[in-house]
Amino acid sequence: MTDNWLLKILLFPVALLYGLGASLNDYLYSKKVLRSITFSVPVVSIGNLSVGGSGKSPHVEYLIQLLSPYIKIGVISRGYGRRSRGFRMVNRMDKAENTGDEPLQIKRKNPDIPVAVSESRGTGIPKLIGKYPDIKGIIMDDGFQHREVNPYLNILLSEYNDLYVDDFILPVGRLREWPAAAKRADAVVVTKSPVDLTLEEAKAIERKLKLKSHQLLFFSYLEYGPAYYFFDARKKLVEQPGGEIIVLTGIANPEPLIDHYQDRVDKIHSLAFPDHHKFSSYDMGQLKKTYDQLEMKIHFIVTTEKDAVRLQPHSKFFAEQKIPIFIQPIQVKFHSFEGKVFDDFVKNKLLEFKA
Repeated sequence: MTDNWLLKILLFPVALLYGLGASLNDYLYSKKVLRSITFSVPVVSIGNLSVGGSGKSPHVEYLIQLLSPYIKIGVISRGYGRRSRGFRMVNRMDKAENTGDEPLQIKRKNPDIPVAVSESRGTGIPKLIGKYPDIKGIIMDDGFQHREVNPYLNILLSEYNDLYVDDFILPVGRLREWPAAAKRADAVVVTKSPVDLTLEEAKAIERKLKLKSHQLLFFSYLEYGPAYYFFDARKKLVEQPGGEIIVLTGIANPEPLIDHYQDRVDKIHSLAFPDHHKFSSYDMGQLKKTYDQLEMKIHFIVTTEKDAVRLQPHSKFFAEQKIPIFIQPIQVKFHSFEGKVFDDFVKNKLLEFKA
């Protein structure tokens, strides 16, 4: 995960050892020395080969919206970054430090959907179903490496500008497994692709990925909705020409959000923290210092929905300092090339499920 070539060379033996461990784990599961659990309800896994940044949460939310009108859906996640341990149901009033930011974001946006966190999805899924016996399908967030569970449908995500075939295994690159592990996927979704992606560009990536004959390839992109006020989602940001903003993030890749505002404001200041960053009082002090230096008449702060759940403990700070902060929602959309439609693929696959 470094751009320093000398350091990459020094870390190469470590990466080979890491890769050897990943290969051994894959071998043991493929030979059934280690056993995966198959459940009586279909488990749809959303995951990636790299660490962070491919857009798992918006794709989980997309699947919730796609499937929940037809069957009772439950969601299970590891709950990355939480302080709690073991199995835990997520409720809307939880704090991100107890559940992880992404599960809490999903629960708040989908209050009727049971959401649980558990380091072991193999033991967590039965507990989730035990609490909600009417669940007819499970969406497993970040499940590609969680071989303890045998998913009915395995969906692998890879970012358009950072394809797994162009990367290397940790710590030299960002991959958690060798690119060959993509063979386990039923479908690959290239995420964050251009809105105006052409068929020729899609075909070029298809040739590059060299998928197996049974694997389908889809392309998704991000659609930005109107930003809304941190304290009241009913109050939307009224965009005006010009202005100066701070983009406050603690995500793997803030560049798409920054790019979204490039043509909407005159000046952008980025305060970017690591993915899943727990915002501190010191961070708020740095934010206030940057905010006080904004010079233009129109000025405000923009953050993501994922960051907003970790900024909740600082609500009093934003209110007392009268700092206008807005949350930028996103949703996933899919391109449709040559009659291949992601929605139909998922629905038809679930219709074929037999317990």
